[in-house]
This record gives sequence, C-alpha cells and structure tokens, in this order.
Amino acid sequence: MSGKRKKGGDLTDKGDDGVEELLGALFEGRGAQQPASLEADNPLAIKLKARIEQAGPLSLHDYMEACLGDPEFGYYIAREPFGRGGDFITAPDICQVFGELLGLWCVQVWRELGQPRNGKLIELGPGRGALMSDALRAASLVPEFLQSVEVHFVETSKALRAEQEQLIKGQATEHGRDIPQLFWHDRLQDVPPGPSFLIANEFVDALPIAQTLFKQGQWFERLVGLDEAGHFTFLLADKPCPDPDGLSLISRPAVEGDIVEHRPGATILLEQIAKRASAHPLAGLLFDYGYDKRAFGDSFQALRNHQFSDPLRDPGLADVTAHVDFASLSHLAQELELTVAGPVTQREFLVALGVRERAAQLLQGQQNMIAAGQFMTGLQRLIEPDQMGSLFKVMALVGGGQPQVPGFRSPLRDQG
Repeated sequence: MSGKRKKGGDLTDKGDDGVEELLGALFEGRGAQQPASLEADNPLAIKLKARIEQAGPLSLHDYMEACLGDPEFGYYIAREPFGRGGDFITAPDICQVFGELLGLWCVQVWRELGQPRNGKLIELGPGRGALMSDALRAASLVPEFLQSVEVHFVETSKALRAEQEQLIKGQATEHGRDIPQLFWHDRLQDVPPGPSFLIANEFVDALPIAQTLFKQGQWFERLVGLDEAGHFTFLLADKPCPDPDGLSLISRPAVEGDIVEHRPGATILLEQIAKRASAHPLAGLLFDYGYDKRAFGDSFQALRNHQFSDPLRDPGLADVTAHVDFASLSHLAQELELTVAGPVTQREFLVALGVRERAAQLLQGQQNMIAAGQFMTGLQRLIEPDQMGSLFKVMALVGGGQPQVPGFRSPLRDQG
C-alpha cells in the first residue's frame, strides 16, 4: 500500500467535481458498523468500556483521541507505527528525494525572506526523523542556512524522540556534516518565536475528528457506545446539536444520513500558526491525503499491519485516522489572515520542485540495477497518480505580505 491508506477509491479519480459523489458512495460508514472483536479485550478497550459504563457514550473525537494518545495504551505511545514492521509507511521512508526537496524548499524560502537569522525549522510529527535527516543533508549545500536556524520537533513520544535524535545525529556524524541544534516540544506553542519554516507530513490526519449526522431535518453528534453484547458501536446523541460549520462550502443541501466531519485540533493548529506569522515571517507546508472540496461523508478508518481494519476493533492497536478537508483548512487560514497556496497534488508539487531532475542525478550514482530499481519504485509511489501522487495534497501557509513560495500556482489572498 502506498503511503498510509485510502478508504475506498482515490478521491481524485473523478476530479474535484466528483469528490462529493465519491465520499457519499464510498464513505457512508462502510466497515464501521461491524461488531468489535470477539477476542478478549485489550487494556485500552477495557479502560474505554469502563469509562462508557460510568459516564455514557464518548464523542467520536474523544474515542479517537484515546485510541491515539492515551498515556498508557494509546497507539502512538505503545506501538511502533512506522515502516514495514509497523502499520504504514510515509513518504520520507519511501524515497530520500522527498525530504531533500523539502530541505531545498526551505532554503529557497529563507533566501526570498532576506536570509533571516534565528530561524526555526519546525517539523510536526517527525516520525523516525527520516524527513528532517534528508532535508538537512540537502540544505547543507548552503551552510549559511544551517547556521541561521535551529531545528524544533513537535513530538510527544519519548521513544520516537530518541530515535529521531539517533538517526539525524548518526547520519550527520557518518558523513561528516554539521547540523543545527535540535530541540523537542510537546506543542507548537512551546517553540520559541522567530522566523519559521514549518513542515507537517501526515500530521493533520491524525488530529481527532468529530462527526455529526443529519436525521429528520436536524443534526446529531455521532458517539461511540456499547451495544447489548458489550461491543463498541456507533450511536447518536439524544438531543440535536447546532448546524455544523462549513455547510456553505458544500455544493448541495444535506439529505437524510449525511455526515459532516470537523477537526477541532486543526482549527487550534491554524490559530497557532497564524499567531506565529503575525509576529515573524513564516512559511509552512501541510502534506496529507484528503480532498479539495468540502463534502458530506464518513472517512473515519483504521490501518493495522498495512491493512484496513475496523476502527471500533482493538482500540490502541491500529492507526485510526480520517481524510483531511483541505477546503475547510484553506477557508479558515484565510480568515486568520494567512496567505494560502494550493492545495495541489503531491505529484504537481514535487515535479515543480524538480523531482525528476534530482532522480536522474541519483540514478547515476546507483551501484547496481537492483538499487536503481528500488529507487525508481519508491519514486513512483511518491508521484504516480494511482499511488500517492494524486491522493496526497500539499498546501502552503504563508504570513501576509510575504513572497510567493515555490512549487505552487498563484496563492490565494483575501478570498474570505
């Protein structure tokens, strides 16, 4: 499977106009209504069931938050999610060109901003550190850039922090390269102020979602409770809730059974980015799989051992996630007075940055046909439309009044 996952078909198969149709056809709770495992409950399942029995059903947001971040048994706390031995493979693990081009993108933006000092090169959710290691290797072609920045990781896992430090420092030592100082934080707001170059690859998709469902002319929050057999199941709140935000961005009125997704954490993230951009120059890139136009649909899903899984089965043992609504992100970012570029497909962005030219250079250095074939396979997974090239999108967020960033068409400004 290329990248993390996709539920159903590629959202770009029919172009932007087909997103709503695809979401409706493919995401109407498919796979989510299956009964939970008949096997013995794992520790997190026991903990969540006790919580439900004591206080009532959980919001989908709280269920997803516990699955991923429970301090004892959460997925990102207790499991190794990345790589072939984990549950999914991300772009930096597939091909080194991905991180290299992002490093050079940061260098170019730094130059266009006048080569500011005391810069903060920030990565949200850095995985095992492969992206930043590749980015710093490419950026070392411009030593002045590395001398002007610090590297700041937003990472809550102590185990992953250690792995990131070992990989980045180890590769730098092996090749005799200097690197900037490395710092780790639990939250973006803990990163010190300064000119910022921010990268978030497959970060937003892991922020918990809330869902509301349209029933008999009203909206009801979707919850996770227990059925008569004690299995996790979807329920609806007893009382209706206010109309969800962003309905005006959807091309048709709601009909019975329509679901709308919302990410409270994405709103907080964009507010934090906008706050940084109001004080110092900022340019950021958000990479994720998702869709360009806001639409109705249920994209809540799980991946375990590189295979799709029931998201209500074995909480904490699978990666639970949902597609990213780039239309809503763009709309909110502009309301926060950020300049938005994109989204464009990952293929468009990497091609615009010169991925083919860089690949040709690297192929010349491959020692044998096997290594060359492996490299090309990885590259194709990144950019081919039927793999990660179209499903994954890239959006840039830039402080108001700053130069246009490379890799995009004309940015959006003041479109409300």
